[in-house]
Amino acid sequence: MVSDRSPQDESVRDDEVRTAEVVAALSLATDLGTGVPLEHGLHSALIATRLGDILGVDRGTQAQAYYTSLLFYVGCTASAKTASEVFAVDNALTKYGVPFRFGSPAQMMAGMSRAVAPPGQPLMVRALQLARGMPALAREFGDIVVTDCDVAQMLTVRLGLPSAVSALFAHASDRWDGRGWPAHTKGEAIPLPMRIAHVARDAAFQRMLGGDEFAARVVHGRAGGAFDPDVAEPFAEHAAEILAFDPRDSAWPETLAAEPPPNLMLKGEAIDQALGAIGDFADLVSPYFVGHSADVAGLAADAGRRCGLDAAQTLDLRRGALVHDVGRVAVPVRIWQDRGPLSPDDWERVRLHAYYTERVLSRSPFLAALAPIAAFHHERLDGSGYHRGTKAAALATPARVLAAADAYHTMTEPRPHRDTLSPARAAGKLGEEVRAGRLDADAVVAVLAAAGQRVPRVRRPAGLTDRESEVVVLLARGLQTKQVARALGISAKTADSHIQNAYRKMGVSTRAGAALFAMQHGLAVWGELPIERAGDRS
Repeated sequence: MVSDRSPQDESVRDDEVRTAEVVAALSLATDLGTGVPLEHGLHSALIATRLGDILGVDRGTQAQAYYTSLLFYVGCTASAKTASEVFAVDNALTKYGVPFRFGSPAQMMAGMSRAVAPPGQPLMVRALQLARGMPALAREFGDIVVTDCDVAQMLTVRLGLPSAVSALFAHASDRWDGRGWPAHTKGEAIPLPMRIAHVARDAAFQRMLGGDEFAARVVHGRAGGAFDPDVAEPFAEHAAEILAFDPRDSAWPETLAAEPPPNLMLKGEAIDQALGAIGDFADLVSPYFVGHSADVAGLAADAGRRCGLDAAQTLDLRRGALVHDVGRVAVPVRIWQDRGPLSPDDWERVRLHAYYTERVLSRSPFLAALAPIAAFHHERLDGSGYHRGTKAAALATPARVLAAADAYHTMTEPRPHRDTLSPARAAGKLGEEVRAGRLDADAVVAVLAAAGQRVPRVRRPAGLTDRESEVVVLLARGLQTKQVARALGISAKTADSHIQNAYRKMGVSTRAGAALFAMQHGLAVWGELPIERAGDRS
């Protein structure tokens, strides 16, 4: 992660939290990102655990199926921008495609066609959507699958999960009958934990659509197709027991209690790595946000120290800043990419992203302590901010510092509707906010002082050359190979050669993987940037 971390007192490095607590919070964020009801992932993990009990699997298999089910869609933000360009309406893939993800080839094709051209529209509109969308889907689908797997593997490592869990995501789109992607792995070559997770995730989704009996029928009907019969048929036989949930109660406590022993723990720096992964998960939604959360966290921590915060308060500020924008994934990507003025409805969705950050963090006692910092980054001293309209008396120093750091850093990043502001112009606008009574003067002074001391650092991780590092930064910013070539004044063939060499050195195979690597290693620094452009929406 990008980090100008100063040494902290040992007393604040002794903290720890259960890995499952952080993973379950991220699972809630994946629910928001895919447009399913909150706790869908938690229910999936419980289904996987109960099914594992019935199958009599060993503890290691049980644990891997549990974590995999929680994070099954953790790669969803990596392909969100591409999906928004292929599918006609918000959440169309979840509504029309996911119900048939594990169906027959004919069912999958019909579902994807409806996702590209949703029913209920005029015939000519749907015909045009199909004519444009299906060829685009054919071109992009393989890359979407590989991208989601690539990013899921990278993020799960940083969450502190065993390498065996990360390796499972290479099989997320496999099927028992070998008709999955990209390797067409089949049968028992697919690891058992993933075969359990496949059934668990589909069962949770079908239950949401039609209830327990419907879910049992659908899963049973897919035995021998997408699903291992020795997993799907026991599920169908014991569905009433496995799917027994009280609709009035949150699944959070039961999900945490269901974690197979021993409980994994995150301590000290490992906590920061996991929270940084959550921030990067959110920032992958758009090339315009690459590196935002980590950079804001570094700036806020520097400014917090200048404001006299002690080591523990500074650590909380930095951690809150790492996850402050996780609620951004609940907002449709098309809104973040919009070049023009937003409609009142879209603007209201933007305002709610801070609320969703609070909801994701609030279930975990450890993360809930960060919410008064993280979820208040758009609040203003005069009550004009969002989502609560909180006024000065309720805004502690860490929240004030984060608000100023986020505002400054956002201004120095590009957005679809405006160019990057220079540091001087951003400083001037912060001053206007202070004079208007919206931002704290001491916090703004500290942020500007910290920003003046922060200079881009030359980084060449993984043995990248200077040119390869430049290429990776441009990829992270959303440029295609020909655009990279134009930006650097080289041929497309040379640019592609640099890209492939960089991929090999970084151990990634997709642009999203390169972007995530860039964020993790501090390569994605915004400055004068050649990016294709597609009230402050960040």
